Amino acid sequence: MTSPKYNRILLKLGGESMAGEDQFGINADSANELAIKVKAIYDLGVEIAVVIGAGNLWRGVDGLAHSMSRTTADHIGMLATVMNALALADALARVGLDTRVQTAIEMRAVAEPYIRGRAIRHLEKGRVVILGAGTGNPYFTTDTAAALRSMEIDAELLVKATKVDGVYETDPKNDPTAKKFETISYIQALNLGLRVMDGTALTLCMENQMPIVVLDLWQPDSLKKMILGEAMGTLITY
Repeated sequence: MTSPKYNRILLKLGGESMAGEDQFGINADSANELAIKVKAIYDLGVEIAVVIGAGNLWRGVDGLAHSMSRTTADHIGMLATVMNALALADALARVGLDTRVQTAIEMRAVAEPYIRGRAIRHLEKGRVVILGAGTGNPYFTTDTAAALRSMEIDAELLVKATKVDGVYETDPKNDPTAKKFETISYIQALNLGLRVMDGTALTLCMENQMPIVVLDLWQPDSLKKMILGEAMGTLITY
């Protein structure tokens, strides 16, 4: 195929993808590499929205371990995702893409508030929309935010980009014999307790028939190949 299989996707990135070998903070080279990968599928004519995590800047479990309230820890994490969103937007601009950052928590000095219709209009105009601050509510992960936003913007596919080339029955780092699933159902993923996405996100996708592809973002051209219809990673569907 030379034309994309999907016209509009939501790309879920982990915050760690911004850290590179530093494993913490925002690494400019990693941001640039991400931007190049996004541009490769943008150039195919795909409309792209992005939700990015904040694991490179903040982990709520660390706050909870020191008796911080869950609500406070989650709000800090939401703000950290906006920092990543702004850095990614800047990197995308440097490779020639027009972007908009929208946030679920209003901060008009640095980004637009998230408005569904406006986000869709930006996509239709060829802009990459980066959606920060999660859902705007504590107790919800960025995986759940990605699932929610993918439905709201009428995406055809939710892509969970990781450092692993799909979904395995056990952790392949600890078990080299672990079986990789080419395709798995939402119910199987939930029943097996696979930690590909949290249960809320998986259930939301299942109830709204949103297919998920889990792939290794760093495998050469993996994202582009998948968009062009090649089987990559693991497909989670009915």
